[in-house]
Amino acid sequence: MENQKAEGPSVKEPVKERNDGSKEPQATLSASKRVKSPSDGHLLPSAKAQVTSPPAVEETKLLQKLYHLLEAKGFQTRTEGVELLQELCKTSPQLIFTNIVQIFDYFVLRISDGHKKVKQRALDVLAEITGALKDALNPVIIGLVEGITKNLNSKDPRVRGAAVKALEESIAHLDKVSLLKEFSYQWNHLSGQALLDVTERITVLVQGVHARSPEVAQRDALPVLWSCLGNKALPVRSANVHTVATKLASALCKVMGTQLKECAASKAPHVRENLSKMLGW
Repeated sequence: MENQKAEGPSVKEPVKERNDGSKEPQATLSASKRVKSPSDGHLLPSAKAQVTSPPAVEETKLLQKLYHLLEAKGFQTRTEGVELLQELCKTSPQLIFTNIVQIFDYFVLRISDGHKKVKQRALDVLAEITGALKDALNPVIIGLVEGITKNLNSKDPRVRGAAVKALEESIAHLDKVSLLKEFSYQWNHLSGQALLDVTERITVLVQGVHARSPEVAQRDALPVLWSCLGNKALPVRSANVHTVATKLASALCKVMGTQLKECAASKAPHVRENLSKMLGW
């Protein structure tokens, strides 16, 4: 009796008599109404299914958490938001793709954060995720370029280094035509080292963009060249600016040929003179 009590009653299928006097098993519970007991593996009547939130609800909660962290008052909490975005780009890329504009409305603010540690971390993460997101970033490229270029003049070498890295990753992975357009626009609002950095990147983009769309390359790159050449003191007082401008002029001459000289014909005499000296005409 105690052995039976300890082991529990065995489960046997009930039987009923057939008309011929023999016995046959009765029908058992259907498969849809039975579940295995986790303890002994026997089939028992099913319990209520565990309630879980739909994926859309979970994603909404995750996005709200991300937004809350990114706009928090504490700089450490904002940094947590930046790192959560980095993690989500790895674990839930589709979630980021689907909500890219709204997410980066919050994230771009951290690229220009008033706390240099948050700013540096945001730029580092941007450099890392650009290669993963690629063309998905096209709708937010204006804000990204503006945020990156503004940090190129940072007095903090770590922030500047992070901005340069993010700039390089953008050229490697983002749409070249869109980048050239934004670099050309931002160029007019820059100064110092940032001006040189962006001019160098415009030079890098010229050949590839010209192959796709000559009109775009000339429209966006030529005004930068004319602005550089328009400074009468350019060849004398700033060797760095002169070197960068010469590279841009050479890149445009390579893709435009004699058309560059034709375009320069309508410019001021000192612009034509500077261009001729740079290209050895």
